[in-house]
Amino acid sequence: MQEPDSLSLRFLKDTDLDGGTLVLAFSGWMDGGDVSTGTVQRLVDLFEATPLAEIDSEPFYIYNFPGSMEISALFRPHIQIEDGLITKAEMPSNTFFCHPSARIALFVGKEPNMRWEAFAANIFHFCEQSKIKRILFVGSFGGTVPHTREPRLFVTCSSPELLAEMKVFAIGGTSYEGPGSFSSFLMTRAALKEIEMVSLVAEIPSYLQGRNPLCIEAVTRRLAKILQLELDLDSLRPESTEWEMHISSMVEESEELSDQVRKLEEEYDDALIEEE
Repeated sequence: MQEPDSLSLRFLKDTDLDGGTLVLAFSGWMDGGDVSTGTVQRLVDLFEATPLAEIDSEPFYIYNFPGSMEISALFRPHIQIEDGLITKAEMPSNTFFCHPSARIALFVGKEPNMRWEAFAANIFHFCEQSKIKRILFVGSFGGTVPHTREPRLFVTCSSPELLAEMKVFAIGGTSYEGPGSFSSFLMTRAALKEIEMVSLVAEIPSYLQGRNPLCIEAVTRRLAKILQLELDLDSLRPESTEWEMHISSMVEESEELSDQVRKLEEEYDDALIEEE
């Protein structure tokens, strides 16, 4: 790991979350449907959590990526121009928030393009200073679950004991081999810092693009159980209901998509029967 003098972490205030949990969200990889950032940002809003610390973004991102405009656009900062005047330039941000009464810290940021060891060192230093003992990452991936069913949740843990604890919440164990995420990299380093780590990932409909309020609500509800949080979860329902009605209407207009959804529903339901 990187030495403390290379840290890019800036504390805005001191907070002791002795034995608490840090909930992580990253945009980009494993943020399909905005489930990662949308879920944790929702917790920030519900808690009215306040900023606690920031990681300086400058050392960790590529802005001028060579290639076609379609590819390079994925890396460039978002700007806004109104009637000939520049009004906004949004650079990547990485912010820790705190909810001291629940001993929970919340992090919303962007997966780093480079210097993963250094970025990880900043997160672990935050945990050390705030006395965090567990990290919980929230993510998603596109799969075969239909939008009319509850998203399946899968977990990866840093220890067998932690995996057994998570499976009590009816979460399946992850099986995967392929390109890795920063959160998985972070988990390989967590034990060296004597920190437990959990990765909770939701399977969402691969045939849909954009924000998925229904999956965000489902993951938020499951997190509330895992973290034993008292939240006004009913406030999530109106957005989910409106989204579901819109998607169902869109599906009905396409015979091909309707057939695909019906097939996915049958496969989903058959799998549930087999598990019983």
